[in-house]
Amino acid sequence: MIFDLTDEQKMIQDMARDFAAKEVAPKAAEIDKNHRYPAELVAKMAELGLMGMMVPEDQGGAGMDTVSYVIALEEISAACASTGVIMSVNNSLVCDPLQRNCTPEQVEKFLKPLASGQKLGCFGLTEPNAGSDAAGQKTTAVPDGDSWVLNGSKNFITNGNEADTAIVFAMTDKEQGTRGISAFVVEKGTPGFSIGKLEDKLGICGSSTAELVFEDCRIPKDNLLGKVGEGFKIAMVTLDGGRIGIASQALGIARAALNASKQHALDRVQFGKPIARLQAIQWMIADMATKLDSARLLAYRAAYLKDKKVRFSREAAMAKLAASEAAMWISTKAIQVLGGYGYTKEYPVERNFRDAKITEIYEGTSEIMRLVIAMSELS
Repeated sequence: MIFDLTDEQKMIQDMARDFAAKEVAPKAAEIDKNHRYPAELVAKMAELGLMGMMVPEDQGGAGMDTVSYVIALEEISAACASTGVIMSVNNSLVCDPLQRNCTPEQVEKFLKPLASGQKLGCFGLTEPNAGSDAAGQKTTAVPDGDSWVLNGSKNFITNGNEADTAIVFAMTDKEQGTRGISAFVVEKGTPGFSIGKLEDKLGICGSSTAELVFEDCRIPKDNLLGKVGEGFKIAMVTLDGGRIGIASQALGIARAALNASKQHALDRVQFGKPIARLQAIQWMIADMATKLDSARLLAYRAAYLKDKKVRFSREAAMAKLAASEAAMWISTKAIQVLGGYGYTKEYPVERNFRDAKITEIYEGTSEIMRLVIAMSELS
């Protein structure tokens, strides 16, 4: 097994790290404080090819592999987790299902603008009464002439307020259960499609989390993604890839917290010596580093398997579980290392702590990840 990055992957890492350090990190605290969508950073990521990294170049993307995506997303998220998740959703939850299921016409109309970053996308699966139980969809899509008519709502939708394009899942045949769910592409500005409640959140405050409302929303028949009844399968496959993205986001958050802890431990003097020389601090740093590296290797493995085009559901669940729980644990310990300073907004670890929590929840809770892993192990 080879652990070295390729020259191309190293180049992508250097590019993303340089951009994150020079342009993202200086704005991260202000973005978080003001709950501001970082439009200028998203535009720059589009220029750098980071918004459709795994989409082939002839379809508007950068034509990179999933490992490169993991590497780049960790760098962006280490600087600003809000900016990281905006990038993650557009890549994993929007471009990926489109690239796998688009007709040639949909490639031109939808995929190319999204993969190039000219437009932004969101993924509309979760509903007020259908979170972990994604099969419990209530939103409906009814055929009417040359159109589909959507009614219902989606909530907790990342990028929802700014997105130009939404991948939306709806019931087309309630009697068929999961086989009665279909996927659709809905464009901003379509009559009957509106933005409802915007959530005021604990973390990732620069990323909008919105309610999508559909009231007799009429879309063309050609906006069906895949075939009728394939929506649930499309959603589940998409979430497998999305979990690699959230694992990468969590890696970035965890790395930022670890780096802040190491610097503070070296700089802070107590009892006549840097606290880095105290065993209690050393052991926390050692455990932080070990959890981070372990999670990163799991994320790289899942990405590698995705690139090999073999089943990776179990490995993606393991990567997300390990990385999200590592991010939460490491950011908690980081506050402890920094003491009173860590509890203030003057230092970034309190933001790391707040941002880390959501990685244990969205795109599959830690409990659902354990369920996925257990089912694989016991089948």
